[in-house]
Amino acid sequence: MRATTLIATLALTGGLIGAGAAIAPAFAQSAAPAATPAAATAPAAQSNWMSPKDVQTKLEAAGYTDFREIERDKNKYEVKATDPQGQRVELDVDPVTGDVLKTEVKRAK
Repeated sequence: MRATTLIATLALTGGLIGAGAAIAPAFAQSAAPAATPAAATAPAAQSNWMSPKDVQTKLEAAGYTDFREIERDKNKYEVKATDPQGQRVELDVDPVTGDVLKTEVKRAK
Protein backbone atom coordinates (compact mmCIF):
# COMPACT_ATOMS: atom_id res chain seq x y z
CA MET A 1 0.00 0.00 0.00
CA ARG A 2 2.83 2.42 0.85
CA ALA A 3 4.53 1.75 -2.46
CA THR A 4 1.31 2.51 -4.34
CA THR A 5 0.83 5.77 -2.42
CA LEU A 6 4.45 6.75 -3.05
CA ILE A 7 4.17 5.99 -6.77
CA ALA A 8 0.89 7.91 -7.03
CA THR A 9 2.41 10.88 -5.19
CA LEU A 10 5.49 10.87 -7.43
CA ALA A 11 3.33 10.62 -10.56
CA LEU A 12 1.12 13.47 -9.40
CA THR A 13 4.15 15.63 -8.52
CA GLY A 14 5.76 14.88 -11.87
CA GLY A 15 2.54 15.83 -13.64
CA LEU A 16 2.30 19.13 -11.75
CA ILE A 17 5.89 20.00 -12.51
CA GLY A 18 5.43 19.10 -16.17
CA ALA A 19 2.27 21.20 -16.38
CA GLY A 20 4.04 24.11 -14.70
CA ALA A 21 6.89 23.88 -17.19
CA ALA A 22 4.41 23.89 -20.05
CA ILE A 23 2.46 26.88 -18.71
CA ALA A 24 5.40 29.01 -17.52
CA PRO A 25 6.41 30.25 -21.01
CA ALA A 26 2.87 31.49 -21.59
CA PHE A 27 3.02 33.52 -18.40
CA ALA A 28 6.46 34.84 -19.29
CA GLN A 29 5.24 35.97 -22.72
CA SER A 30 2.19 37.70 -21.32
CA ALA A 31 4.32 39.44 -18.69
CA ALA A 32 6.85 40.71 -21.22
CA PRO A 33 4.70 43.55 -22.64
CA ALA A 34 4.07 44.84 -19.11
CA ALA A 35 7.83 45.03 -18.57
CA THR A 36 8.39 47.04 -21.75
CA PRO A 37 7.05 50.39 -20.45
CA ALA A 38 9.39 50.21 -17.46
CA ALA A 39 12.30 49.71 -19.83
CA ALA A 40 11.10 52.68 -21.87
CA THR A 41 11.22 54.90 -18.77
CA ALA A 42 14.62 53.68 -17.69
CA PRO A 43 17.28 56.38 -17.64
CA ALA A 44 19.16 56.82 -20.89
CA ALA A 45 22.76 55.72 -20.87
CA GLN A 46 24.81 58.75 -19.90
CA SER A 47 26.91 58.28 -23.02
CA ASN A 48 23.82 59.47 -24.96
CA TRP A 49 23.39 62.59 -22.81
CA MET A 50 23.96 66.09 -24.10
CA SER A 51 26.76 67.96 -22.38
CA PRO A 52 25.75 70.60 -19.82
CA LYS A 53 27.06 73.26 -22.25
CA ASP A 54 24.83 71.89 -25.04
CA VAL A 55 21.83 71.92 -22.70
CA GLN A 56 22.57 75.55 -21.81
CA THR A 57 22.92 76.46 -25.49
CA LYS A 58 19.55 74.90 -26.31
CA LEU A 59 17.88 76.66 -23.36
CA GLU A 60 19.45 80.00 -24.35
CA ALA A 61 17.95 79.56 -27.81
CA ALA A 62 14.56 79.15 -26.09
CA GLY A 63 15.07 82.44 -24.20
CA TYR A 64 16.44 81.29 -20.84
CA THR A 65 19.23 83.36 -19.26
CA ASP A 66 21.21 83.84 -16.03
CA PHE A 67 22.06 80.17 -15.48
CA ARG A 68 22.89 79.53 -11.84
CA GLU A 69 23.25 75.76 -11.93
CA ILE A 70 23.14 72.85 -14.37
CA GLU A 71 23.29 69.61 -12.44
CA ARG A 72 23.07 65.98 -13.55
CA ASP A 73 20.45 63.94 -11.73
CA LYS A 74 19.64 60.24 -12.12
CA ASN A 75 17.59 60.60 -15.29
CA LYS A 76 17.58 64.32 -16.09
CA TYR A 77 19.37 67.62 -15.78
CA GLU A 78 18.19 70.09 -13.14
CA VAL A 79 18.73 73.65 -14.28
CA LYS A 80 18.30 76.87 -12.31
CA ALA A 81 17.88 79.87 -14.60
CA THR A 82 15.69 82.82 -15.51
CA ASP A 83 12.88 82.16 -17.99
CA PRO A 84 11.99 84.46 -20.91
CA GLN A 85 9.44 86.27 -18.68
CA GLY A 86 12.14 87.13 -16.11
CA GLN A 87 11.07 84.61 -13.45
CA ARG A 88 13.58 82.47 -11.55
CA VAL A 89 12.80 78.86 -12.44
CA GLU A 90 14.04 75.37 -11.82
CA LEU A 91 13.80 73.15 -14.89
CA ASP A 92 13.90 69.40 -15.33
CA VAL A 93 15.51 68.82 -18.73
CA ASP A 94 15.61 65.64 -20.80
CA PRO A 95 19.30 64.70 -20.95
CA VAL A 96 19.18 63.31 -24.49
CA THR A 97 16.96 65.83 -26.30
CA GLY A 98 17.38 68.92 -24.13
CA ASP A 99 13.60 69.37 -23.97
CA VAL A 100 12.14 70.96 -20.82
CA LEU A 101 10.18 68.27 -18.96
CA LYS A 102 9.00 70.37 -16.01
CA THR A 103 9.18 74.00 -14.94
CA GLU A 104 8.88 75.19 -11.36
CA VAL A 105 8.74 78.92 -10.71
CA LYS A 106 10.94 79.75 -7.74
CA ARG A 107 10.48 83.51 -7.75
CA ALA A 108 8.13 85.57 -9.83
CA LYS A 109 9.07 89.01 -11.17
